[in-house]
Amino acid sequence: MRMELAPSMLAADFGHLAEQLQAIEEAGADRLHFDVMDGMFVPSISFGMPVMTSIRPYTKLPFDVHLMIEDPDRYLEDFRDAGAYGITVHAEACTHLHRTITRIRELGMHPGVALNPATDPSVLRYVLPELDLVLVMSVNPGFGGQKFIPFSLEKIRTVRAMAEACGSTPDIEVDGGINAQNVQLLMDAGANVFVAGTSVFRGDIAANVQAFRTAFQIWNDKEK
Repeated sequence: MRMELAPSMLAADFGHLAEQLQAIEEAGADRLHFDVMDGMFVPSISFGMPVMTSIRPYTKLPFDVHLMIEDPDRYLEDFRDAGAYGITVHAEACTHLHRTITRIRELGMHPGVALNPATDPSVLRYVLPELDLVLVMSVNPGFGGQKFIPFSLEKIRTVRAMAEACGSTPDIEVDGGINAQNVQLLMDAGANVFVAGTSVFRGDIAANVQAFRTAFQIWNDKEK
């Protein structure tokens, strides 16, 4: 199972964005995570298609787009055109979740579903075979810099067991309060993609990314 780091653009310094993108890519990050917020599904408003379109020429990393918005179906094609590689929607925001997942794949992107901390993984029961990614929120969505919610570990284990039971192999991504110190616990629980904001962008980006890559290598060596 490949471990991947997805730095969260929500924590980037937009005054030096091109330089930070170059630093992230050169340091060995695997994808870029975009938290798109509409001020309705979550309290905050972040960024959307124009920001993604403007920075797409500056990096070859895949755009991992997390739509924290109401009725995401309205904008799926727009985000595809802005360079999205994968689109993750919230089960709570979709009236017809299976239809949304199907449309994401029809548009040539990788579909994912996000679970808020209090959302039961059972909502995935009938759609899990259709997913390329499940995002377990380990903080309540809407703000960066929050502390990791400990019961998220049990949810990760539950989602991984559900996937194995139905013969599915989605990436299990975790977002919220993640750093190079607690990522080992998340890997042990079954996660393999890690969204990190302040723990990547605060301080030396290259050193911060390397700390995650070292943790990944230690885990892989242990599992051999």
